[in-house]
Amino acid sequence: MGKNSSAETIKAISGALITALILKLFVVDFMIAEGNSMEPAINPGRILVVFKLNYGLRFPGSGLYILRWALPKENDIVVFFTPQGDIAVKRCSSIYPDGNFYALGDNSRQSYDSLSYGPIPIDNVVGRVIGIR
Repeated sequence: MGKNSSAETIKAISGALITALILKLFVVDFMIAEGNSMEPAINPGRILVVFKLNYGLRFPGSGLYILRWALPKENDIVVFFTPQGDIAVKRCSSIYPDGNFYALGDNSRQSYDSLSYGPIPIDNVVGRVIGIR
């Protein structure tokens, strides 16, 4: 292997890592479902594909949207931060004009959701679940 070949390999690997990081921070993420609150739609241990750009471009690690082009719709399964700062996966049941939404688990007996902690600010939304594996 020559110097050019090694340099090209390093550039290719670096480019792939940077691309993967950008995709994970801004576009799509994967989560493993925990708990029973969304059964039967989502069972514990299932892998969730979360599309972060569904509602807008969010600055990673903050509650700030740089641009917003949509709001969650009724029945969307969304990933969001609860008022306590925990990550949660629930179904959007309604949107309020003041920029909040109500999130409920499908399994009401096992769900800690908006019935317990109230409406969620739209800025707490991380993304929408677009796939379950």
